[in-house]
Amino acid sequence: MDKNTLNGLLMMLAVFLIFMWLQPKHTDSDSNTESERTSQGTPVAALADSLSPTEHEWLVKNIVDNGVPETLSDSTRAYRLTQGPVNLTLAGDSIWGTVEVDGDKLAWGDITRGDIKKVGIDRQRKAIAAVKAMSESLGRYGKFSRFLGGSDSKVLLENDVLKLELSAKSGSITRAELKKYDTEYSSDETEKRKEKVVIFEGDRNRFNFQLPLPQPVETADLCFTPRQLNDSTVLMALDMGDGAYWGMEYTLPKGESYVVRLRIVQNAMADIVQSNARNLGLDWQQDLHRQEKGRMFEERNSGIYYKFAGGSVEHLSESKNDREERQSKVRWIAFKNQFFSTVMIADRPFNTADFSSEVIKGQDYLKSMTAAAVVNDYDWNSGNPVNFHLFIGPNLYPLLSHLDKEVEAGEDLKMTKLIPLGWSLFRWINTGVIIPVFTFLGKFISNYGIIILLLTIFIKLVLFPLTYKSYKSQAKMRVLAPDIKAINDKYPGAENAMIRQQKTMALYSKAGASPMSGCLPMLLQMPILFAMFSFFPSCIELRGQSFLWAHDLSAPDAIISWSGNIPFITEYFGNHISLFCLLMTATNIIYTYINMQNQPSTMPGMKWMMYLMPLFFLVFFNNYAAGLSYYYFLSLLITIIQTYAFRYIIKEEDVRKAMAEASKKPRKKSGFMARLEEMQRQQQAMLREQQKQQQRGGKR
Repeated sequence: MDKNTLNGLLMMLAVFLIFMWLQPKHTDSDSNTESERTSQGTPVAALADSLSPTEHEWLVKNIVDNGVPETLSDSTRAYRLTQGPVNLTLAGDSIWGTVEVDGDKLAWGDITRGDIKKVGIDRQRKAIAAVKAMSESLGRYGKFSRFLGGSDSKVLLENDVLKLELSAKSGSITRAELKKYDTEYSSDETEKRKEKVVIFEGDRNRFNFQLPLPQPVETADLCFTPRQLNDSTVLMALDMGDGAYWGMEYTLPKGESYVVRLRIVQNAMADIVQSNARNLGLDWQQDLHRQEKGRMFEERNSGIYYKFAGGSVEHLSESKNDREERQSKVRWIAFKNQFFSTVMIADRPFNTADFSSEVIKGQDYLKSMTAAAVVNDYDWNSGNPVNFHLFIGPNLYPLLSHLDKEVEAGEDLKMTKLIPLGWSLFRWINTGVIIPVFTFLGKFISNYGIIILLLTIFIKLVLFPLTYKSYKSQAKMRVLAPDIKAINDKYPGAENAMIRQQKTMALYSKAGASPMSGCLPMLLQMPILFAMFSFFPSCIELRGQSFLWAHDLSAPDAIISWSGNIPFITEYFGNHISLFCLLMTATNIIYTYINMQNQPSTMPGMKWMMYLMPLFFLVFFNNYAAGLSYYYFLSLLITIIQTYAFRYIIKEEDVRKAMAEASKKPRKKSGFMARLEEMQRQQQAMLREQQKQQQRGGKR
């Protein structure tokens, strides 16, 4: 190490020692003195909260904009603002007043100075937080911020069929009860109970308007003042002072009406809000409550429906989560259950609407549904800028079909589309034939089990000509069975398939029979069977109606029930066994046996398949309405009776004689038979040509 390096190190050490010697020394007494100052209550601003300069400016602005002007004794102009626990007055640059914390009123001067001795650290921070929250709410809600706090109260609107509960908090309907309908739903299928149907209640239904302001104000956050205008009308009002107000007026007509008229009413609001915004938003969310015992079918028939203004009715998927955004005008929005619906009908269509539906994996609720819609051209100067109608009631076809008159929408609302009656052809059969007959019988007969019996007989009478023709064709096929067997025995093997088919068709033509003549009448009956399949599960008239052992024809008639979840069985078969479904299955097996006797020949595999079909229907229909199984049971039973009656009336000997007489007469071939024979000749010629080519190849 050289001399210069050594001198540098020594100089650095000297500087370090001098620096340490010059540092002030802290003694224990100094620390104790500092602790005494803190413990004796000397203000320590660092421990207290405070308003930033920006927050102070906002507070001054909010007091001026939202406070009540007054003149002090020295003629100074002041503004007093009372908002919840905050009571402050502004005059010039000075603010004074109190903030209530934990029941004590703290002076604003002590709060801002951070006088811990007088107010305490915790209460000082709470007071500052209360003022910040008030200033923030005033910045967002403006003059509506005074309605953020307040106690909740309930108001009832009621008629003969509907009982509504309105809440001062949000000003909306928070509970809707149908007085003429009961539910026996319980998460435990072994429990038996009966209560009135409650469509929604509490926070499971959130109905919220977004007022058209620079910062949208949500009515769900505000507390309204109820005004009972008369025995059927309630106004939920926000009183702004000096006669100005904004409110929602609900009117429920007396009698048996399920329609609530909702009018947005206001007075002298334009000068208060001073807003150019013209879009009134609607946010509607509802968790759809279960009402029926069978979840599978109820979930399958629940969803969001909506109708385009002047257009068709559409809906979201009912089997899975779904979402849609519509930029076209929408006339109404419906949250639909299997038998009940809540429908929002706009007098002036919604300009846009977004929908979402999410399946709830639980016992008591089916789906969470949300609709967000907007009505344009809101006018703050109008006393009644927007009107709506709320339908809260049953999916009853006669009721829904007449809603156009009650609502006066100026167009066909097509509300009956809420009832799933099948595709176009099946729906036409239901609306044009089945429902009118069913409604007519219901005017004279109160027992719906008897009505279903009479309806079944009526349908069988309508189908009787087709059924008779089908059976007569089957009788011809039974008579020809020995001849067909003889042809099959004479021309066995695949190489004689074409000849066998030609001989069989020639026999049919000579006897005046056709294998298709028995199938065609049955095919013509299928639309009615499918229409009934859609009608009974959607028929609310059957709901709660008892017959024999079934106490509710719209639900499964369980004779045995059990609790718990059995994999696959609970999901597809249910936790019960339906007696009408068992009877339908047994009758179906008997009918299959009788029908198999009418067939000239049946492949063994097909025979077993025919007997397995009734068992498949047992699993499929066990969760369906008892009324549907009862109808199919009656239909099959009457068909069996008809079969034996036809056997007695239509003698095979008479059929044989008629066929013999028909064979003597010259018969003109139908176009179908001529084309079929021509195709057979062409196939036979091709087969002979192939055989020749094979023989030539063998000789080579």
